[in-house]
Parts: sequence; structure tokens; C-alpha cells
Amino acid sequence: MTPANFDFHCHSSVSDGLLPPRVVAERAAGNGVDLWALTDHDDLGGLDEARSVAEAAGMRFVNGVEISIEWRGTPIHIVGLGFDHQHPGLVNGLDELRIGRIERARRMGDALAAIGIPGVYEGALCFATNASLISRAHFARYLVSIGIARDVPGVFQHYLTPGKPGYVDHRWATLEEAVGWINAAGGVAVVAHPGRYKMSGTDMRRFLDDFKDTGGRGVEVTCGSHSPDHVMHFARLARHYEFHASRGSDFHGPEESYVDLGKLPQLPEDLKPVWRLII
Repeated sequence: MTPANFDFHCHSSVSDGLLPPRVVAERAAGNGVDLWALTDHDDLGGLDEARSVAEAAGMRFVNGVEISIEWRGTPIHIVGLGFDHQHPGLVNGLDELRIGRIERARRMGDALAAIGIPGVYEGALCFATNASLISRAHFARYLVSIGIARDVPGVFQHYLTPGKPGYVDHRWATLEEAVGWINAAGGVAVVAHPGRYKMSGTDMRRFLDDFKDTGGRGVEVTCGSHSPDHVMHFARLARHYEFHASRGSDFHGPEESYVDLGKLPQLPEDLKPVWRLII
């Protein structure tokens, strides 16, 4: 049966989402999603629970992950879909990334303490269900809770983006590593929310050239943070590079998401949906 409403990008409390995998699955099904992937950051720990609940609710389920990489100094996210979640290359690569996340979080805490905000690392841990996946989102939620800023975007704007006092550099995976792990595990690599990256048009095309050369096969055209102009622009690039197109809400929770699960506009009709490579 052809999927009518697929959502291939969302998060649970296994990474930086607000809801457990089972609740995200139930919400997706309740919103009419019929083909769904959970794509937690750098972790596969929610997949078994998500699959069980999704299938019980009548949805097809696809293994997913969102891998943090750096390309020419720019942080980028690559979504992996439809892979073997027990493949040792992928599992071991993600293990190394999570170890690095903990080290980075401690350095972020030290940086914020240096400007007079102590105890932020320990406070952020209280917001992280999975301590090995502690992220800037958990720091932001804690800082909002103690009145440092009014909301999560405000924390990011003033403290947690490059050049701000709580931001620290980190060695993420390379493009070649992330795409290699996904492909070796039998999956499909997709560029996540390309409209969010601060790149010139020339740099974006260079990145997509490299992504295709390393074995990448898809790009998110319709996603929560994309405007209609973004959709048209990345649809053109998908056609040019002959990429399959993905669609994902990037749902993190009811209070912190651009759009709810399954509530996105459909892909432009002439594009090749990425699920054709998976199911």
C-alpha cells in the first residue's frame, strides 16, 4: 500500500525530545501517520519500543537516527533510515559520538560557570532521560527553569550558539564516517533540514556534491523548519542531484516543535519519495 502520510524525522526522550518513544509513536498514529521513523540524535535506544508500539497501532515503522557531523567547519545533521540497528560499525560509531557529547557538556558547564552561572551541567542532567545524550536543548531547558531566559530559543540566541559564552566546539563525525556507517548498515543517508544551515548557495551545492559522492541519496525537502520558499528551493536541488525527497516534522514535543507529527504539507508530486528506497 502506498503511504499517504509519512514522517521520517522526530525525537523522543532517548535524545532531546520531551516524550518517551511509545508516546511519540502513539501521537504519530493518532495524527494519521502511516509510515514513521524515530530519528533520535546519535542513539538507537528507542527503536525497539517505538517499533512495537507503532506496529500495534497499525503504522509501518522504519529504523532511524540523526547523526551529528561537521563539514568544513559547519555542523550538519544526517538522517539515516532503514538500516540494521545492530550493525557493529554503526553501533560503535554512535557510541564514540555519545562519549564525546558528555565531554562537550562538561565543558559547556564550565564555560557558563565562568560567566557566573554555576551548576548548569548538573542542572541539565535533570532534564536528560539519557545522560549520554545530554545536549544543548537540555541546557536550554534548565536555564529557562532558573529564569536565565524566557524560552528555549532565547537561551540559544544569547548563550548556546557559536560566539556565545556557553558554546564550545566539538569534534563530530565526518560526512564520510556518517554516510559510511549508514550505508554499511544497509540504510539510506538523508540531509536533515538543509534550510537551517548558514551556508551560501555555492557552499550548499559543494556540500551536496560531497554528500552524493560519499553515497548520500536523499534530502529533506518538506520539514518543520522549512518555509514554502525552502521547499521549492530544495525540491529544485533534489531534482538536480537526482536525490530522493524526505519529509519530516522534526517533532521534539508539543511545546518545542515547528509542527506536529504528520501535519506537514505533502512533497511536490514529481519528486521521488525516499520511502521507495526502503519499503
